[in-house]
Amino acid sequence: MQSSIEKSLSKVPQVTLMFWVIKIAATTLGETGGDAVSMSMNVGYLVGTAIFAVLFVATVYAQIRAKAFHPAIYWTTIIASTTVGTTMADFADRSLGIGYTGGSMLLAALLVGSLWLWNRTLGTVAIDSVSTPQSEIFYWVTIMFSQTLGTALGDWTADTAGLGYLGAAVIFGSLLALVAAAYFWTKISHTILFWAAFVLTRPLGAVVGDFLDKPVAKGGLDLSRYTASAALFVFIAACILLVPQRAAVKAH
Repeated sequence: MQSSIEKSLSKVPQVTLMFWVIKIAATTLGETGGDAVSMSMNVGYLVGTAIFAVLFVATVYAQIRAKAFHPAIYWTTIIASTTVGTTMADFADRSLGIGYTGGSMLLAALLVGSLWLWNRTLGTVAIDSVSTPQSEIFYWVTIMFSQTLGTALGDWTADTAGLGYLGAAVIFGSLLALVAAAYFWTKISHTILFWAAFVLTRPLGAVVGDFLDKPVAKGGLDLSRYTASAALFVFIAACILLVPQRAAVKAH
């Protein structure tokens, strides 16, 4: 009996309101933390990407090696994916010179391709199926692409489209509200809606992070990236410690 219960559990958390609260905070931390290393420490986007890529690979390895869902390991991996996504997108958009539009289109293609290959290989991209090393690799690669796309998309909306950080935050917040409404009041696949919401939380976090640490002249609050990152980290840690989280159960 116990064995069958364990097999029904995935290695990722049950999707609840707190899941989305932590996810948005983690994506915001990814923006401020990524900028703190690449900009404030002045190491550049390429070196910053290398640093966070090593951290991301290490945390994914720890996540795959774990025998069950562990909130601290999972959310550390999420934070690692969003920080490497920040520096990787900035490197592609700015250092390689392809721009926010080109970067967003490239990363959107990579994200769709990852989801297609995952579904083609394992027959599902539902998060409650993430319980084997192969599914976990697909899951984390897809997440990395979604986090990187979110950074580029947030920058495109705030800068290229000229909406500013607060305007972009309103756009992405409204889109998330529509996804939530579709979840409760339509029959659209919950798997599709999950990935739509997962992708949208990243540009929301990106523009909120930029709003916190960018200069006032550019529409930000000009807060210290280190202070903002530390505050977000403490908030996430408190959420993990104070609010119990369970592994997602198949067919939930």
